[in-house]
Order: sequence, then structure tokens, then C-alpha cells
Amino acid sequence: MASTAKEIYISGLSSAHALEQQAIQILERQAERLENYPELAARIREHVDESREQQARLGRILESLGSSHSSMKDMGMGLMGNLAAMAHVAAQDEVLKDTFANFAFENYEIASYRSLITFAEAAGDLQSVPVLQRSLQEEEAMAEWIDEHLDQVIRTYLQRESGQQRETGGQKPGV
Repeated sequence: MASTAKEIYISGLSSAHALEQQAIQILERQAERLENYPELAARIREHVDESREQQARLGRILESLGSSHSSMKDMGMGLMGNLAAMAHVAAQDEVLKDTFANFAFENYEIASYRSLITFAEAAGDLQSVPVLQRSLQEEEAMAEWIDEHLDQVIRTYLQRESGQQRETGGQKPGV
């Protein structure tokens, strides 16, 4: 079982590394377009930095296990992240769609890190559990932040809409 658990664990670490690449790409594109939502933009930029560190942690864990991340997975997920970030650009309510998607994505990452912790324990990599728990806590904090600020984002959006400042990527038309 330990051998199979380790193989699954290493595959999961590699996938999580690529998932963080996707998160970085999505969040960087979003942050570029949020000038009308400065608090949201600041928190997203902060989480980009956290995601980079999480990706580095995953890389170090993989190295400690005699493996490495998959450049192909990283490249593919990075591309998917850029495409996902572009999906809402044309939407009038881009900021809302992005915020909803971010909340879902953070919860997906939470499930991923919880799984990695279980895999680490099953594979006997107990030294990596606290490292993975730190990343899990950062993802939980981001999901909680989005949850706590969702009403504020919606109210700001409604205020801007009612003031005829149509949302187009966080900018007024023609800007």
C-alpha cells in the first residue's frame, strides 16, 4: 500500500503544482482589471504571492521525494488559467463572475490540499504534512476572505451600475 500511496501522492503533488500555476495565471489577469475594486485587487495580488510560495513548497516536497513537477502539466494548466481569465472579460458583470469562480476555485484547492495531507500520511511523508497544512490554511483564508467580502463586491458593482458606470473589466467604457 505504501508504494501505491506514494505514487498517487507524487502524482497529486505534481497536479497541485500545475493547479497553482493555473491559479497564478487567473489571478494575475484578474488583478490587472480591478482598478474599481482596490481592496479586492490587493487581496488577489497577495494571494498570487501566496500561490507562488505554495507552488515552490510543492516543488520542494517533490524534490525531497526524488521527483519533480511536470513542466507539461504546468504549461497546460497555465494556458488554461489564461483562457479561463479571458472567459469573463467581455461580460458586463465580469467582476461578479470572477469572484464567484474564485470562490469555487479556492474550495477546489482546499479539497486538493486536504487530499494531499491524507496522501502524505498514507505514504509516510509526515515531514511534509505541516508544509501542506500551511498551504491549506492560506487557501482557507482566501476562501473565507472572498465569502466575507462577496456582499461588498456585489454592492459596489450595483452602485457602479446604478450610477451608469457600466462594468467592462472594471473600467468605464472608453477608458
